[in-house]
Amino acid sequence: MKRGFVSLNEIMETIQMVRKENLDIRTITLGISLLDCRGGDPREVIDRVYEKIVRVSEKLVSTVKEVEDEFGIPIVNSRISVTPVSLISAGFKEKDFLELGEALERAASEVKVDFIGGYGALVEKGITAWERELIAVIPEVLSSTERVCSFLNVASTKSGINIDAVLLSAGVMKRSALLTSSEDGIGAAKFVVFANAPSDNPFMAGAFHGVQEGDACINVGVSGPGVVRAVVEGLKDVDFRTLAKEIKRVAFKITAAGELLGREVARRLGIPFGIVDLSLAPTPNPGDSVAQIIEAMGIERCGLPGTTAALALLNDAVKKGGVMASSSVGGLSGAFIPVSEDSEMARCALEGKIGLEKLEAMTCVCSVGLDMIAIPGDTPEEVIACIIADEMAIGVINSKTTAVRIIPVPGKGVGERASWGGLLGEAPIVPVKIGKVDRFIKRGGRIPPPIFSFNN
Repeated sequence: MKRGFVSLNEIMETIQMVRKENLDIRTITLGISLLDCRGGDPREVIDRVYEKIVRVSEKLVSTVKEVEDEFGIPIVNSRISVTPVSLISAGFKEKDFLELGEALERAASEVKVDFIGGYGALVEKGITAWERELIAVIPEVLSSTERVCSFLNVASTKSGINIDAVLLSAGVMKRSALLTSSEDGIGAAKFVVFANAPSDNPFMAGAFHGVQEGDACINVGVSGPGVVRAVVEGLKDVDFRTLAKEIKRVAFKITAAGELLGREVARRLGIPFGIVDLSLAPTPNPGDSVAQIIEAMGIERCGLPGTTAALALLNDAVKKGGVMASSSVGGLSGAFIPVSEDSEMARCALEGKIGLEKLEAMTCVCSVGLDMIAIPGDTPEEVIACIIADEMAIGVINSKTTAVRIIPVPGKGVGERASWGGLLGEAPIVPVKIGKVDRFIKRGGRIPPPIFSFNN
């Protein structure tokens, strides 16, 4: 039986072949539109939100488990993404947004998903009064819930960079960490700042269900850095074209397997299938590392000269292989470089082989951006804002998605470690260059979009 370009038998052979290399479906994410929950008293809106999420997703987790057992490949998380809540909450006050966050947590707990995303806003061009109220309570919501994840999109190639939103984002990171200081600032790990955020991203913390999407859809996030590492380790002396070809080949197989499972979940739920996101998302498990793929190419330690070129080859080959396997590739689809979630990346950071500046350079050629990086807790808010602004500039100028998820760990400094457990892992606290940047970042307003954005 054919599914796309490959037979079911071929896909099952691929699953069997790569099981030892930690291939997994990282997430099946159910996107739900909340646009029909708008209007009326805030309490009524919140009740409608809770009811719709529970009603649409009540069978998600059980269906995912059935498909996982039938096909024999792990599906790590079941998740929900919703319409950015700022779009359904005109007129809300801080107390209403706190109640909305609690309702999302209750709904996620009721249907037993791992995370729920969409508690955020699209503020790349301007911020409404109620969006300011929302942003003000994000730290409280993240510190008082387990499953709720939050985002702000503060920049785009079409709109430029909203520096006012950047400053607010830095404040959210700082306060979210402080409110969860007993857990090494884990609240900040559930908050991400974007440029050019995709509306169909299944990965947390930045997943949301875009306004251009339908009422509901299933998006699947596939991982497998261990699979790619095993292939690269077996190609020690080939040239770069051959290396890229073999990475594309394995990316093709992983994508096909992921789409098969995602479509099966969607079919059983009676919900349209959206996209498959092939992102090499590492975990703390041994061998499940993007850094080790780079090292397998011939670089002694990730972060040394040549690292950015190796990552560029990897990211491009993964995208090409995915696109050949499916006409439904979306989301982020590439290579992630989250320091705490990649045990080898964390080791290289501890050894001083890789730091904030090198990681920023690497984000020019890979998916997302500065991800799960622990910095000293006393890093000034204005410096954090400038780190965000730098990364947003890379996204805006290169017309790509970039993001920042950094954790200013309360009470800890360079050389100490932060530990969050699970998929978030642990990381050494890396140094940040400190100086007077206040006059620059506090100019406020919006950095204009690049000239080539005017292409209509």
